[in-house]
Amino acid sequence: MIHSLIVFAWLALCAVQDTRQRQIANRLTLGGFVLALVYLVWSGSTWLGATPAEGAWAFALAVVFTLPGYALGRLGAADVKLLAALGLASNCTYLLGTFVGAGLASAVWLLLAPKLWPLMNQGLRNALEYLGPHQSKKQPFAPFLLVGFTLAWLWNPLIAT
Repeated sequence: MIHSLIVFAWLALCAVQDTRQRQIANRLTLGGFVLALVYLVWSGSTWLGATPAEGAWAFALAVVFTLPGYALGRLGAADVKLLAALGLASNCTYLLGTFVGAGLASAVWLLLAPKLWPLMNQGLRNALEYLGPHQSKKQPFAPFLLVGFTLAWLWNPLIAT
């Protein structure tokens, strides 16, 4: 449980920075990757308790899923590093759930943002400036990854039984 909370906190820091600056510091993405790798080697399991093989497969999937988006200019390098670190820290179920959940959250936001944006106060709109409906070409992705991970975390106990 505590490991999940740390992943949530890490993703939340990345999401806040991405939302406010439309970039994520390498200290967060590469730092998360290095910590996940060190933990994997030291403990013999991923941060969320999967086998090293599952972590390696999740890492490989993260790279395969994100590099085309990066090459097409739809994802930033930080998004690729963030998902690679998450894959190394978790397993394929969490990674795929996070990716699918992020896609759904992004689609819902793109549909609702034009209606919700005028109803928000100016301070909130300023804080979420890069998530505004006028920024739809390349919005920050880390906030949606946080939502996706949350959905995967809630869903995981349901599919494990």
